[in-house]
Amino acid sequence: MFSSFYEGIVLGLTLSIVFGFGPALFALIQTSMHRGFFSGVLLAIGIFLSDVALVALCFFGAYKLVSSDQNKMIFGLVSGIILIIFGIVTFTRNVKITGNNQQQNNDAPGPVTFLLKGFFLNIANPFVWIFWMGVVVTVTANYEGHVERLVVFFSGTLLTVITTDILKTFLAYKIKKYLTVRFIEWVNRIAGIGLMGFGVYLIIRSFLEF
Repeated sequence: MFSSFYEGIVLGLTLSIVFGFGPALFALIQTSMHRGFFSGVLLAIGIFLSDVALVALCFFGAYKLVSSDQNKMIFGLVSGIILIIFGIVTFTRNVKITGNNQQQNNDAPGPVTFLLKGFFLNIANPFVWIFWMGVVVTVTANYEGHVERLVVFFSGTLLTVITTDILKTFLAYKIKKYLTVRFIEWVNRIAGIGLMGFGVYLIIRSFLEF
């Protein structure tokens, strides 16, 4: 049973290091620098909850919902639009730093907003769906459908992912005090362009594959 947990940790580290440079990482870094460590953690928790939901949905066969070409196109278009909206908001966000180098924003969103943003930002990425579909199918076959081992495996994977996401958030927050307003604004712009670019790519890819 412990071997399943360790194998899950290995997958979690692989996901975080090799496949971790997507829209969620841009959002984590930008949020922790602009809104603070706690907000970044909430975003990471939202991402974690969406991963849990996706693993559960894959187990229950929800992957069939996006298996047809038409559904893939609709899913890709909606996902692309969501990412573009997030990107525009991030790109146009203004930064203001006080004397103690803490960013201020009088209309800062509440905790639930960050949880929902993390959840939908991650779940709107079709590549995340494809990744978890492949993992669930492969691991289920390897473990011959043994439920307890599967739960232990994915517990190791998901706990590793959220731990590394929180570490990324912490590092981004800690180096914030050494950064200038202009640098943070460029981080926002790069993150925004990354999100918008990924969204445009998903929309174009959806039309090309339909």
